[in-house]
Amino acid sequence: MSDETTELKLAANFEPATYEAWLALVAKVLKGSDFESRLVSRTLDDIRIAPLYTRADTLPGTETARPGEAPYTRGFSRPGEKTGWDIRQFHSATDPAEANAAIHEDLRGGVTSIALHIASPGTSGLPLNEGSLAAALDGVALEQTPIALVAGEAVVEAANALESLWTERGIGDVARSGHFNADPLGTLAQIGQLSEPLNQSLARAVDLVRKTQSWPHVTALVADGNPYHSAGASEAQELAAMLATLVAYLRACEVGGISPEQALPKIAVSLAVDDDQFLSLAKLRAARRLIWRVAEACGAGDVARQVHLSAVSAWRMMAKRDPWTNIMRTTIACAAAAFGGAQSITLLPFTYALGKTDSFARRVTRNIQVVLQEESNLGRVADPAGGSWYVEKLTDDLARKAWELFQGIESKGGMAAALNSGAFQDEIAVVAERRNKAIATGRIEVTGVSAFPLLGEDGVTAEPWPQAMPLTPDPAMKIKPLRQSRLAEPFEQLRDAADADAAAKGQRARVFVAALGTPADHG
Repeated sequence: MSDETTELKLAANFEPATYEAWLALVAKVLKGSDFESRLVSRTLDDIRIAPLYTRADTLPGTETARPGEAPYTRGFSRPGEKTGWDIRQFHSATDPAEANAAIHEDLRGGVTSIALHIASPGTSGLPLNEGSLAAALDGVALEQTPIALVAGEAVVEAANALESLWTERGIGDVARSGHFNADPLGTLAQIGQLSEPLNQSLARAVDLVRKTQSWPHVTALVADGNPYHSAGASEAQELAAMLATLVAYLRACEVGGISPEQALPKIAVSLAVDDDQFLSLAKLRAARRLIWRVAEACGAGDVARQVHLSAVSAWRMMAKRDPWTNIMRTTIACAAAAFGGAQSITLLPFTYALGKTDSFARRVTRNIQVVLQEESNLGRVADPAGGSWYVEKLTDDLARKAWELFQGIESKGGMAAALNSGAFQDEIAVVAERRNKAIATGRIEVTGVSAFPLLGEDGVTAEPWPQAMPLTPDPAMKIKPLRQSRLAEPFEQLRDAADADAAAKGQRARVFVAALGTPADHG
């Protein structure tokens, strides 16, 4: 046996593959059918999804871009700085002792931070009674466990309570970690009102930014796209809403004497991720580029990488019927968030649409993240989708469309004006209706809902959610709220009506299907 090696030049034996040659072969298969209608699809933002992408589709410089470098499309962290993500779990128990037990169970199971729901007008959660927060977080190592508040209009009171708890436990400025998540505009959009004038609410939120300047690991505000996504917004609409909210908060901070360089690290960004893996991960990549562009315009481009980007699995994709399919959807969403470079990921438990989550539902939810991070090692590679011609083109198209919509919001006076007029809510409603029609006609399928439905019992039950706090009877500001709904709701209503009819009549309705034409017409 010879030790000599011979270099094989296999490519030299084949003709170079060209896009034109591929198109010619496709034309033969299509036999006269239209290429665009058969092989090209479009998102609800009218972004073209082609069947094949090549190097010609990428932007100059994309292939040499590195994570941690402007415009941060590939990630805020530089190689070697940090791997993985923060595994965050929602907790919304109204009883402090119940919340405390569940929190400890999750932390033992691999969760690394807690998103704590606080009761506020229009929502339920932990009431801010005397000592309730301390009881809920009893025994929790707060210097190691970031607490993210979900507190609506009660955010300032909740933030003050958390600050007091840090002080009582002797946790200094540098050791404090968490997210207050003040979001007056998001709260206004979601519940349709504020109990105080918007400028006062913004001023109180800015006070939190000022307070947290000496706390390097605490953010005060959040520019949150989730309320808009839950109402049916497209990817670009959600990004535009996030960006317009971010700019509104930067302006409010500037009025309060806080510069963009000081404010940006104190404003977190949160976006929804759903079961469209590529659109979700491209949305996160586009978000970083857009954040950098705003920061650069403010003269604070280098500070953009200090913005905390979190992802939450989409509420609108959750189903009540056969909720086991929600596990599949949230797993895809989690993978998309990881591939897209989210710094923290929160998944809704698979029973979330049914009601309160129990120990089993929370365990399944946290294990999705633990398996993807610790066993599948999704967090070990920085921007694994980077360099994919499809993903790079999709990221660029999303960023451009979102910037166009953002400019439209700004031209009308900014996010507050857009919400006050109801124009932005109406634009989202139009997109939501188009999506619902596509689902109703089968052009978009929802597994377990409109496709492959489970006709028998699914064996899943949940206690109903606690009653939400009543809205303020005489609010200082009132607008048209976002109409938030899940994609499965129309089908669930049909199934509920059919079940009620069967229960009343003792049997299910029978439907005669007449197949007109030849057998070949029906596959």
